[in-house]
Amino acid sequence: MLRLSKLTDYATVILSFMAKDTTAFHTAIEIASATGIALPTVSKILKLLVPARVLVSTRGAKGGYALADTPDRITVAAVISALEGPIALTECSISHQGCEQASGCGIRGNWGVINQAIQDALESVTLADMIKPAMAPEEILIPVASLYR
Repeated sequence: MLRLSKLTDYATVILSFMAKDTTAFHTAIEIASATGIALPTVSKILKLLVPARVLVSTRGAKGGYALADTPDRITVAAVISALEGPIALTECSISHQGCEQASGCGIRGNWGVINQAIQDALESVTLADMIKPAMAPEEILIPVASLYR
């Protein structure tokens, strides 16, 4: 099963909150209060997102954290990479050294194709997309006659 860590999930919540008001710097206390995420966790996530250039920080009375770019230019892939490291389904997707089975593996290239498709999908979703109201899935109608073929 593919699963992101809670920190990455919380990071998307924090960044979505910040994306709704890009005019101000936000403090960790403000973010924790608004999102319901514990202050130590918020602080940890904010500190991880600054070196990844997802956020910028400033010190002082009017300091805090702000998005490093506009919400439509910060991708979900950037957030995941900042918290989880390189996006890869298998070890051979990120390591050029391969594994013990590398010499006889005939599917390594195919994992690369799959990994790239997932990377592309995550690059196509931005924080701006994340703060849009969720759309209800459209109902799909399947003609009953097609089920008996």
